Amino acid sequence: MNTKQPFERVVTEHAATVLRVCRAVLGPHTDADDAWSETFLAALGAYPSLPADANVQAWLVTIAHRKAIDITRARQRHAVPVESLAEVPTSRGNPEGHDTDLWNAVKQLPDRQRHAVALHHLGGLPYQEIADLLGGTADAARRAAADGIKNLRTHYRSAGDLSTGASR
Repeated sequence: MNTKQPFERVVTEHAATVLRVCRAVLGPHTDADDAWSETFLAALGAYPSLPADANVQAWLVTIAHRKAIDITRARQRHAVPVESLAEVPTSRGNPEGHDTDLWNAVKQLPDRQRHAVALHHLGGLPYQEIADLLGGTADAARRAAADGIKNLRTHYRSAGDLSTGASR
């Protein structure tokens, strides 16, 4: 019989992956931190009904992606205050340190490529699950992720240092 691990351990084990996905979609600032928090708040409520044999990382990445999309939509509906000071991004969830050039390169990717790269290479989701989230086929999701990585390698100054940490 499979037993679920305590939710605290789930947070500890998957916190960095979830934050990387949020940052890939939203950029390295407080909106990504908000999406991270909202992800784990939503997950906490749903965790008791999650089957013990579920892929917890894929489940959390899916929630994180949806929370990041919600924040993206909210940004478009609300005015941004101009008199506030710029937030200082944290390096939490980014083990290699803060690399604004990389985050700017990721931000410049077309939406579909950015989301496919975030979900596969940072979140570890298989292409079929990405296709289910974004619409389309697994082959289209694979192509979007590949095109995104190719664009990053072309435009990012240290393409040789780019590592994904996820298996294909």
